[in-house]
Amino acid sequence: MSLKKASLIIILILLIDQISKFYIKTNFILGEEVRVTDWFRILFVENEGMAWGAKIPGEYGKLLLTLFRLGAIVGIGYWLWDSIRNNGSRILITAIAFIFAGAFGNIIDSVFYGIIFDDSYGHVATFMPDAGAYGTLFHGKVVDMLYFPLYDGILPEWIPFWGGEHFTFFEPVFNVADTAISTGVVLLLLFNKKAFPNKEEEKKE
Repeated sequence: MSLKKASLIIILILLIDQISKFYIKTNFILGEEVRVTDWFRILFVENEGMAWGAKIPGEYGKLLLTLFRLGAIVGIGYWLWDSIRNNGSRILITAIAFIFAGAFGNIIDSVFYGIIFDDSYGHVATFMPDAGAYGTLFHGKVVDMLYFPLYDGILPEWIPFWGGEHFTFFEPVFNVADTAISTGVVLLLLFNKKAFPNKEEEKKE
């Protein structure tokens, strides 16, 4: 796959990711939810840290996390460029492009959203507000909105330990960028042999 095609994949994912985040940020109040179906909802939350809401403690925790993400995206970008330069498999380059686009999409939030939006507490956020934004450069929050509670209810009493308790299956709220990263990783896992073909097998072919 050429660099041009990989770039088109990245640009398309970034556009979908950022357009969806801008729409949610400028049309939803934090915590607002729209039920599309019983198992799919649009729920506006903001992630201040890593996956699953984990955070790096301390005054500079958020800054360290954003800098780590920037370093990671440089490494992923080099991996992509090197794979294209060495005529890597189509599945490998596609997977890396997905991962790069997803990581880049969330980095945009972390780096810039704190200086281009005001907060979403109790009101819809404004893009480039006159009164000032909610944060500073490198201290933005990642916008999440995709919520798939495939099961949300009370567990049957016969289940040991947890019977009768409320349970939600697949509780994380995520975004298009997260989906792209997960898709890239799944492609590498499912098509590992095609992504990383054995050199001896390539010679035989």
